[in-house]
Amino acid sequence: MVYATVEQIDSWLPQTQCTQCGYPCCADYAAAIFKGEADFNQCPPGGSATLRGLAHLLHAEAKALNPRYGRHKPKVLARIDEEICIGCTLCIQACPVDAIVGAAKLMHTVVAADCTGCELCLPPCPVDCIDTYPAPQQRQASTWRWPEYSPDQTERARAQSRARQSRLKQIKRSRSLQKKHLALKRSGAREQIRQEIKAAVGRTRSRRRMPTL
Repeated sequence: MVYATVEQIDSWLPQTQCTQCGYPCCADYAAAIFKGEADFNQCPPGGSATLRGLAHLLHAEAKALNPRYGRHKPKVLARIDEEICIGCTLCIQACPVDAIVGAAKLMHTVVAADCTGCELCLPPCPVDCIDTYPAPQQRQASTWRWPEYSPDQTERARAQSRARQSRLKQIKRSRSLQKKHLALKRSGAREQIRQEIKAAVGRTRSRRRMPTL
């Protein structure tokens, strides 16, 4: 039995959107915990703070982080070597919080304030121009959950992730509608061709039936 809402569970996730938990985003992982489809010890970035918070929230026994999903480590930030970057946009597409700006065939750069340290931009880079460096330590309120992630950062990451998910869904719907429209257009064109062929055959048969003078 779950004693919390999806939103309450999500509030105990640091919003890195790193997918290490096995889900596309923190919100989906929170929903899976709520439904009983996932355990609450699958978030490496959250570390012991998330484990303690979720155990208390869910009225569950304390658990260690499941090593299958990784290990907790200090937060890092991504950095692009702008002299090597070829502007392929693959890192932009991979970033779950839109923390990388740039355009095709133009230099890309990471907005450090928005970077969650998920490292999802590293694998797709074809020229290996992205590396990471330790995130600067921040002074947080003693009652705050994580020393690495400030309240403002987590809320901004949550908002940007949701905005990105909404945008991707809209793009997917738009492409689906375009495909349907194209299919109908092609279907209509084929039907028109069939009708023209049918009419041509009818005219040919009529001429053949006409008496010769």
